[in-house]
Amino acid sequence: MSRRVRMFEPAQDGWAALRVGLLMLGVALTESVGIVLLVPLLALLDQGEGGRFGAWLQALGLPLRLEPVLALFLALVVLRTLITYFRQLEGARLEMKLINRLRGRAWHALLHCDWRVAMGLRRANAANVVISQVNQAGYVVNQVLGALANVVTLGGVALAALAISWPLALTGVIAGCLVLAAWRGTRQRASRMGQVVAATYGRVFSRLDEGMQSLRVIKSLGSEASAVRGLTDEFAALEATQLAYQRDLGRSRALLQIGGAAVLAGLVWLSVTRWHMAAATLLPMVALFARSVPLLEALQQSLLALANGRPAIDAVIELIATAEAAPEPDASGVVPPGLAQAITLDQVTVQFAGQAAPALDQVSLRIAAGEMVALEGPSGSGKSTLADLLGGLIAPDQGTVQIDDVVLDAPLRRAWRGCVAYVQQDPVLLNASLRENLRWAAPDADDARLERALGDAAARFALDLPQGLDTVLGDGGRRLSGGERQRLMLARALLRDPALLILDEATSALDAANEALVAEAIGRLKGRLTILMIGHHGRLAALADRRIRLDGGKIGSA
Repeated sequence: MSRRVRMFEPAQDGWAALRVGLLMLGVALTESVGIVLLVPLLALLDQGEGGRFGAWLQALGLPLRLEPVLALFLALVVLRTLITYFRQLEGARLEMKLINRLRGRAWHALLHCDWRVAMGLRRANAANVVISQVNQAGYVVNQVLGALANVVTLGGVALAALAISWPLALTGVIAGCLVLAAWRGTRQRASRMGQVVAATYGRVFSRLDEGMQSLRVIKSLGSEASAVRGLTDEFAALEATQLAYQRDLGRSRALLQIGGAAVLAGLVWLSVTRWHMAAATLLPMVALFARSVPLLEALQQSLLALANGRPAIDAVIELIATAEAAPEPDASGVVPPGLAQAITLDQVTVQFAGQAAPALDQVSLRIAAGEMVALEGPSGSGKSTLADLLGGLIAPDQGTVQIDDVVLDAPLRRAWRGCVAYVQQDPVLLNASLRENLRWAAPDADDARLERALGDAAARFALDLPQGLDTVLGDGGRRLSGGERQRLMLARALLRDPALLILDEATSALDAANEALVAEAIGRLKGRLTILMIGHHGRLAALADRRIRLDGGKIGSA
C-alpha cells in the first residue's frame, strides 16, 4: 500500500500513553512497597526488630511501632486503589479515542477514495470492518494496556521479592517465564481462530445485508426456512470457534493455577526444610508468589486475546490502506466548467481490472447542452459506465471527456460532479424528516426552495403529509409508494440546480400512472438542462430528442 496505517498517532496519543504508563508504574510501586512492608509488620508482631526493612523505616523517620506501620500500609492500599482507578479510566479514554479515530478514518477514506476502488469493495464487508472489526481492534488495545499493566506490576512484585530473598525470587521469575513460553502454541492457535471468526463475521454481515435487501423476495417465494438455515449454519460455525477459544482460555487458566500452586508449594518446602527461612521473610514471599499467579494468568489471557483479535486489526488497516491508496484529488477552490455548448467524449475507453473486454471501447459521443438523450442497450453493454463517466465519477483509461472545450482532468472532474444530479432506480431515502431528506442535496436550502423543487418534480403531494416537511419518512421512505419515493428523489436532484441530470432506470419499477407523473415532470424540464435517460421506454423515452444504443461497449444505431 502507498500509505502506512498506524494504530497510534504519537502527536495525539503521546501524552495519554505517558499518563497511562506513569499510572501503571504507580500501581506497581505501591503494590510492591505494600507487600515489602509485611516484613517489618510481621517482625513487630513476632516481637522482632524488623530487620533491614525496619531500619529503612527508621531512617525515613517512621517509628518502628505497629500503629505507624499499619497506617502506612493502609495508605499505600488506598493510594494504589486510586491510581488503579485513574489508570483504567485513562486506558478507556485511549481505547475510545482509538476506536473513534479508526472508524472516522475508515469512513473518510471510503467516501474519498476513487470510485473504481469503492465499487470493488464488498459493501457488507466494509460495513463489518467499520462497525464490528473496529470495536474488536479497540478491545485488543484494551487487552494490550492490561498486559502492559500486568507486566509492570509483575516487575514491581519481582523487585520486591528480590529485595526480600533473591534466590527465591529468581527461581520464581524463571518459573514464570517458562510458563509463558509453554503457552506459545496456544497463542498461535488463538490467532488462527481469530482469522476464522473475522471471516465468519464477514459472511454473517453479507448474508444479513443480502437478506434485508431481498426480504420481499424471500417472503414472496416462501424461502424463509432456507434463509434462516443459511445464517444458522454461520452462527453454528461462529459458536464452535468461540467455544474452542474459550476452552483454550479455560485450560490455560486451570493449568496455570495448578502449576503455580505446585511451584509455590515446592518453594515453601525448600525454604523451610533446606534454607531455614524465617517466617517474617517467608510469609511476604508467599504473598508475593500468590499475587504473581493471577497476574501471570491475566497476562496470558491478554496475550491470547491479542492473538485472537489481531486479524480484526489487520482487516481495519487493510481497508483503510486500500481506500487511502487511491484518493480522489482535492477540488477545493476549483471552479467547475460551465456547460453552454456540449459534453463531448472523444475515443473513450474504460477497462476495469479483472475483465477481459473493456466496458467502453473507443466511444465518441456529443451531447448538446439542453438536449435530452435516451441511452439504450442490453444489460452489461456499458450504460452505467457511460453514465459514471459523464457524471465525473470515473476517468477514462484512454480518450478525453470535455465540457464545452475544457478537458476534465482529475480536479475538474470532481468539481464537475457538483453540476450533476443522479436519480437511480432504487430510491435512497433516510429515516429522517422530508426536509432532511431533501436537504441532503442542498443543506442550506430554505423551505421556499424545497417547495419549488417539489413542484418541479410533480411531488407537491409531500406538502400534504401529516407534518408537511417535518414528516418522518421511515426507513427507506417506507411510508410512501414507489412512485412517490421516485418523485422525491427527482426533487432532491433538482435542488442541486444541475447542468446534467442522469436518470438511471428511474421509472422502470413504476406503474403507468406514476410513470406518467414522472414523465410529465421531466417534460417540463426539457430544454432547461441536459438530461441523460438510461434504459427508459414508454412515455419517458418518447420525450427524448435522440436515442443512442450501446452494445458491447460500443455505440451502435438505436
